[in-house]
Amino acid sequence: MLLSPTPRGAHLARLLAVDVLRGWGIPDEAASHVVAELAANAATHGRLPGRSFRLSLHLIGSTLRIEVTDMRGDRLPEPQAPDAAGESGRGLLLVEALADRWGVIEARFPHKIVWAELTLTPPEPAFPRCGGVDG
Repeated sequence: MLLSPTPRGAHLARLLAVDVLRGWGIPDEAASHVVAELAANAATHGRLPGRSFRLSLHLIGSTLRIEVTDMRGDRLPEPQAPDAAGESGRGLLLVEALADRWGVIEARFPHKIVWAELTLTPPEPAFPRCGGVDG
């Protein structure tokens, strides 16, 4: 999905991801937070006027891979110690807490891909209902 590097584009990334994940039957709570943070970073720190960012979701076995590609390969993300009074600076800390792995691929300049992987737990099997009771 190509999205505008704006707060609205980041919000839309989360909504679209939730829709896709629900369609795949995948729990979306942790993944939607990761998408929201990576998309917000792309819209805030990876923004170049007139250039979109890309959100990709991949399901590989029991692993969900989230990738956000932006046009600022010169600005690599680094977790920061948040300012206690600040309202920002916690996004990558949240990604670290929710994802099993995350990282950055320095793609062909000027792109970069920030990715995160979440290992999915298979749903509990539903027990078949038994027929009538003999009496």
